[in-house]
Amino acid sequence: MVDFVGRREELATLERELQRVASGVGGERPGRCVMLRGRRRVGKSRLVERFAERSGVPFLFYAATGAPNADELARLARDAQVSNLPLAHLLASAQPQNWDAAFDVLAAALPADRPSVLVIDEVPYLMDDSGAFEGVLQRAWDRALEAKPVLLILIGSDLSMMEALNNYGRPFHQRGREMVLGPLNPAEVGSMLGLDAADAFDAALVTGGLPLICADWPRGACVWDFLGEALNDPVSPLLVSAERSLAAEFPPSAQPRKVLSAIGSGERTFSNIARAAGGLAATSLQRSLEVLVDKRIVAVDLPLSTRPSRERRYRVADPYLRFWLHLVGPYIGEVERGRGDLTLARIRENWTSWRGRAVEPLVREALVRILPGNGLPHAPAVGGYWTRSNNVEIDIVGADRAPIAKELRFVGSIKWLENSPFDQHDLAALHRHRAALTDQPLPVLAVSRSGVECTGLDASCGPADLLRAWSQQASV
Repeated sequence: MVDFVGRREELATLERELQRVASGVGGERPGRCVMLRGRRRVGKSRLVERFAERSGVPFLFYAATGAPNADELARLARDAQVSNLPLAHLLASAQPQNWDAAFDVLAAALPADRPSVLVIDEVPYLMDDSGAFEGVLQRAWDRALEAKPVLLILIGSDLSMMEALNNYGRPFHQRGREMVLGPLNPAEVGSMLGLDAADAFDAALVTGGLPLICADWPRGACVWDFLGEALNDPVSPLLVSAERSLAAEFPPSAQPRKVLSAIGSGERTFSNIARAAGGLAATSLQRSLEVLVDKRIVAVDLPLSTRPSRERRYRVADPYLRFWLHLVGPYIGEVERGRGDLTLARIRENWTSWRGRAVEPLVREALVRILPGNGLPHAPAVGGYWTRSNNVEIDIVGADRAPIAKELRFVGSIKWLENSPFDQHDLAALHRHRAALTDQPLPVLAVSRSGVECTGLDASCGPADLLRAWSQQASV
């Protein structure tokens, strides 16, 4: 199925965990726990459902909704009734009034002579600042659930809260294995959609590697064919996925949502974001940025050099959300009126400048994965460099560490245009900016979508070279 392109490793991990449970049947504590996190709509729930269905063991899948406890417990009872746990009826009969009692009944309903799977989806909806649910879960695990041959899978989309679940000092610390499900990488997107390397990067930037959006992309279609169809459908995954994800995180009037929209519009500095968000006070903006960064929705970049810098730049971490916030979301009304053609024309007009900036994080990630090689040394950290006035800006800086390096290892420039190769003028500009960063003759790299037409480079990369950073993981 298309939604499992690139998911073999994750399925294998879950299968190994279940096998460990099975091998412990009859032992004192055969139970095991996996804490699976990943941003919304990457396919976490579907992955676990597929795993549980094909495992052949009894399983219960319960998804929290953020409702009051009484409603959540009633939902748990209903989900148990439609599950294939042999004693699931106990939960409906007992009608537990709190989570302590519910876990006691669940433990009684789990088989003792064969493995089973218990899934709790959207765990952060059940958590609060007091840690009450975490304490209940910890007690239930220690005194009852772990004694059963069960694989407990806890799923959550709030990355910071799921990480906190296993933090030192929290009740459930070290009781489960952490697992992260990411979006499809560019090679997986290209494999799934039948695209060449350059078009695979375009698709990865527009879809963010979200399986649901990729599944809506006709195989072999270019980005403009896909957008032409998606923007004529007001309920296409491209249009609705971002709004649904944001609605689950913030109400439309929430201040962090306004700040996110300002960053999505292209503002990157603190002062410009404050202005674009309606003239927010510094303290209010700082609180909103902390929320967005904590939730991994916004990333913070610092110049990579041997000198400390305060020139922070903010960006939307997810390429799809970045695309939607800048080029789609503000114009949903056009699509709903049947004028997706206007939105498509606007995207075409802004595409080159937007893509040139949006591809930079993917290029840097690819370089970290493929180096050393191609004439360049190993660089554990690959970032960029800029000054406050932007009169010096270097797309790629390789170093031994970030953001303050001990040793710079190379510099590079990205030219991601359709029909304009990297030329002697681009190389001269890179040399000038390198001189402003360091007096060392660091190797110079060109990353170009359309090839290179100059001499004097130490290395160059094109889309196919970069895609190989992930190709070994791609599967059909």
